[in-house]
Amino acid sequence: MKIKTKLTLGVGLLFILIVLLGGVGTRYIQALKSDAENILKANYNSLEYSRNMLLSLENSKDRSLMGFDSNLIRQENNLTEIREKEVTRQVREAFVRLQKNRNDSLAKVTLRAGLFKIMEMNMQAIQQKSELAGERAEKAVFWIALTATLCFFTAFVLLINLPSQIADPIRELSQSIQQIAAGNYHERLHFESHDEFGELAQSFNTMAEKLEEYKDSNVARLHMEKKRIETLISNMSDPVIGLDESLKVIFANDKALDILGLSSSELLGHQTRELALRNDLVRRLIEDLLTSAEQSSDAASESIKIYANHQESYFEKDTHPISIVPPGETATRLIGHVIILRNVTAYKELDFAKTSFIATVSHEFKTPISSVKMSVQLLENEQIGPLNSEQRNLLSGIRQDADRLLKITSELLNITQIESGNIKIIPTSTDAGVLVADAVQAVKTQAAQKRITFEFSIPDELPYAEVDVEKTTWVLTNLLSNAIRYSYDGSVIYVSLVYIKGFIQIAVKDTGQGIAPQYIDKLFNRYFRVPGSKKEGTGLGLAISKEFIEAQGGQILVETDFGTGSTFTITLPAIA
Repeated sequence: MKIKTKLTLGVGLLFILIVLLGGVGTRYIQALKSDAENILKANYNSLEYSRNMLLSLENSKDRSLMGFDSNLIRQENNLTEIREKEVTRQVREAFVRLQKNRNDSLAKVTLRAGLFKIMEMNMQAIQQKSELAGERAEKAVFWIALTATLCFFTAFVLLINLPSQIADPIRELSQSIQQIAAGNYHERLHFESHDEFGELAQSFNTMAEKLEEYKDSNVARLHMEKKRIETLISNMSDPVIGLDESLKVIFANDKALDILGLSSSELLGHQTRELALRNDLVRRLIEDLLTSAEQSSDAASESIKIYANHQESYFEKDTHPISIVPPGETATRLIGHVIILRNVTAYKELDFAKTSFIATVSHEFKTPISSVKMSVQLLENEQIGPLNSEQRNLLSGIRQDADRLLKITSELLNITQIESGNIKIIPTSTDAGVLVADAVQAVKTQAAQKRITFEFSIPDELPYAEVDVEKTTWVLTNLLSNAIRYSYDGSVIYVSLVYIKGFIQIAVKDTGQGIAPQYIDKLFNRYFRVPGSKKEGTGLGLAISKEFIEAQGGQILVETDFGTGSTFTITLPAIA
């Protein structure tokens, strides 16, 4: 039987019984009401009339006889019992005689006997009707109780059976669906009924069989794909290591085994946390993963020196988190990491050669450039001989070119010092205001040529900064020089100092064009220049400044409002 049919029959039967209960109760209540009304309307009124007539008879006044007559008339209109009419007629005849002769004692006796007879008849009638009403009430109680009992048992049967017949199959279906979702395609439903749940179980079992067939049919193909991927990874020229979400090694190619110095059995299936305790290279490879189990983006490349292939080699580590969105879900789940080590030894060697070459050439250039500048200064000295205007213009151009070459040479020497890791920091206790004054003095002539003025905001009392005076002054001079270069003629450059939580901040704000937002992240890269800029420069100044400031434990930041200017802020450690 269908569930819909069961529900219809059960609820329909309960509805019919409730309607029947209401009908039976209404019928018997109406009957009891009718009996009560009959008693009150007929017999009780007759008793009332008879009592009033007896009271009137006791009083022999005229008014009493008039009351007797009115009650007798009412009694004559309320004849309900057998022989009540005959007795009432006898009372009327006796009353007529009494009216004619007030002293007729026989008439009074007859009246009293007749009235008592009427009262007795109505009393008997009330008793009979009461008994009849009682029987009817007992019958009503029986039928109402019977109908209510049927309703109760019907509702009880529905309450016990109906929820379980619906909830149990649904619960079993839900558990089976969870098993299927977990990949257990052997799960089946066994419903004996032929209702909707039976049809649903049949459809579910069909689906599970097809899923099982699909899974079995794809095992061989998946195995082949797995072998293909393993072969590709094994033949990669770069070391590759795969980790699951718990940082356990799940695959590694031969190159990775060679540089780690471990065999396949010693590496695969082992926790990297345990391997890191006895293998320094493993610890270095996973140190960023131990600090953050989930990486929001690919880890930044990092150069690692490894002794491999009987020589010192350099590798660049790239850590890639692997995340998926499981079927039926919306949240991304991390399922592992892939660590790739790219051999950059050849590039490192070329970089070392380039750095050495630049350092050598820059150093060799400084001597002849200095000689050129000295010669220019001698020629500009009028004691050697007078110069005409054309000669002075030529010497001015030579001097500017020599200054430019000397600045480029100094920047190249600084960048080679940075690349070689030989930055020598000599920290001393220094007044930050003096550093700013020295830097402003160095660019004073450059600012005067564009009629640019400086506005300072320096507190009266500031703690000393622990910095390398030469390198920090160079950074401030570079920032001020850039501010002058990119500011409009006749504008103002704002220089402010402030002490915040153990650090001194020096801000240089210009009122130039500013920097487009898309170039902010590249501003401190080496050799980068903002596209479209017509100002001269090597693109090394800000990169060198960043290295110098960070080497002293400080920080350099930039804020820009494109169209209104930029603010460069350096943060230096202060002496408490």
